[in-house]
Amino acid sequence: MPERKTLLFLCTGNSCRSQMAEGYARAMADDDLEVLSAGIEAHGKNPRAIAVMAEDGVDIAEQASTRLTDEMLARADVLVTVCGHADEHCPVVPVGIEKHHWPLPDPAKARGTEDEIMAEFRTVRDDIKRRVADLVAALK
Repeated sequence: MPERKTLLFLCTGNSCRSQMAEGYARAMADDDLEVLSAGIEAHGKNPRAIAVMAEDGVDIAEQASTRLTDEMLARADVLVTVCGHADEHCPVVPVGIEKHHWPLPDPAKARGTEDEIMAEFRTVRDDIKRRVADLVAALK
């Protein structure tokens, strides 16, 4: 049986992008992959992120917005930063961690009508879904 790996998604506030990535990875991964997400800070969950994920059949409402801990980083086999701020401010990554950086735009900063803002959330969601699918397939 393959060794269980831990996949950690890291963002600035753990409210949108890393939450969506965690949700998709949990939905796509087998039991041999533990999936976590965290932020440099914890900003709480974004209701628009929850809504667009629900549209695609993935419930992230019960996921927690958490702050990165040394223990989480030490457990990670694969680290994915999903924004530039997290990539720049991530603590020193322990040797042996496979690191990826996905420079995703922050949909929480979208401006315009509600339809325009939700369209940006969906665009980012769809990009995350594709990236997570590719990563999970590569980890198998």
